Amino acid sequence: MKKSLLTTLAFAFAISLTTPALAQTTAKTKSDADKIKTKEDGNMSKTKMADDGKMKMKGKTAAGDKMRAKGKPGKAAETMVNAADLPMSSAEGIMVGGAMMVPSKDIVDNAVMSSEHGTLVAAVKAAGLVETLKSAGPFTVFAPTNAAFDKLPAGTVNTLVMPENKAKLTTILTYHVVPGAVRAADLQNDQTLTTVQGETLTVMKSGTSVMLKDAKGGMATVTTADVISSNGVTHVIDSVLMPAK
Repeated sequence: MKKSLLTTLAFAFAISLTTPALAQTTAKTKSDADKIKTKEDGNMSKTKMADDGKMKMKGKTAAGDKMRAKGKPGKAAETMVNAADLPMSSAEGIMVGGAMMVPSKDIVDNAVMSSEHGTLVAAVKAAGLVETLKSAGPFTVFAPTNAAFDKLPAGTVNTLVMPENKAKLTTILTYHVVPGAVRAADLQNDQTLTTVQGETLTVMKSGTSVMLKDAKGGMATVTTADVISSNGVTHVIDSVLMPAK
């Protein structure tokens, strides 16, 4: 089990390095049965999986600041980040999909590092939206995980990424993007958000819990909020939002 997880993380990382349009950094990754070592642009990290399934990550930024995170079986690593271990000078990065998301990278370059967003990245590329989401923005992106796409009827994703369905795919993806940098603290219960696609999303907020209601009545929960990038903010969600059209 631990070997499979770490291999998956390493594979997702390697894929991002072979896509020049998405990732323009140089990184080196070494892995074995229970740990992965990564070095990128002066940033170094080590991820280790214990026999009981618990994951620990520690590293150092190019500026010399230390960062640590840990995860438990059945829980995403980003939910286990100890914020006190992330100094202000490390740009307040946050773990998503086994990788550190940092404000110095744009939305796309952060997304390609997450092992949980491979399907989303592939869809963005198929829709020709990479350059748009790498532009100045700012944008707010509600980013469905791979598991969120898996909830769709079988074959839906494979159909959408076909060239002849590019317009439909673009409609769905831009329905997940809102102009401006909207953080979790800015969201209010019953607030209406107008997406880049043109239709709206409705915010349903209770305490720190945030959900979004789409045009068809579907619901998505924000599982990781305020992933800050150089051109906006990303909120990880657990379901794909669907526009009316």
